[in-house]
Amino acid sequence: MTCFFCKGTMETDVTTYFSDLGSSIVIIKSVPCHKCTQCGEVAYPLEIGEHLERIIDTLRNSQTEVAIVNYSGKAA
Repeated sequence: MTCFFCKGTMETDVTTYFSDLGSSIVIIKSVPCHKCTQCGEVAYPLEIGEHLERIIDTLRNSQTEVAIVNYSGKAA
């Protein structure tokens, strides 16, 4: 796979995903991704992105200001 931005090589890796929901911040650790070895750009396969959205939707109405979850957990 080639990086969309710099045309470097994308390798399978894990990353931490951050989402600012306005009233709270969601941090999702150990998210599988493709990461560019040259510029560090991160891309998510479709099924990973869909799972991230389910996790965020689950936490959207929580009363906490910061939620930190592990991707492989049962948050969604």
